[in-house]
Amino acid sequence: MAVEKWSEGVTVARLTDDPLLTEDLQSVEKTVSHGMMDVVLDFSAVHFVNSSVLARLLKLRKQIAAEEHRLVLCNVHDQVWGAFMVTGLDKLFLVSDNVTTALATLQMAR
Repeated sequence: MAVEKWSEGVTVARLTDDPLLTEDLQSVEKTVSHGMMDVVLDFSAVHFVNSSVLARLLKLRKQIAAEEHRLVLCNVHDQVWGAFMVTGLDKLFLVSDNVTTALATLQMAR
C-alpha cells in the first residue's frame, strides 16, 4: 500500500487487495491517529471486501469523523460497491469516481 501525504491536511492511501487489505486499513488508522486529517482511500486494486474489512472501514470513518474530518472512497469496483449497497453502507460513505475527483471534493467543501 502506498500512503502519500497529498497536502498538509489530506492523505491518499492506495489500498491493495486481500490478504493485505486489512493490514492496509490498520496502517491508515495509525497514520490518521498521529495527525488528524482528511483521507482518500483508493480502492482501484480492491476487488472484494469481507465483513472484517467493512467493520474496519466503519471504525476508520468513526475515528475520522470524531475529529470533524472527512473520509472519501474512490475507484470502487462494482463487486465492492455491491457489498456496500447490500449492507446499506453506500449511504454512510462519501464516494468519488477517482482520486482527482475525491481531492477536488475535499477542496470544494472547505
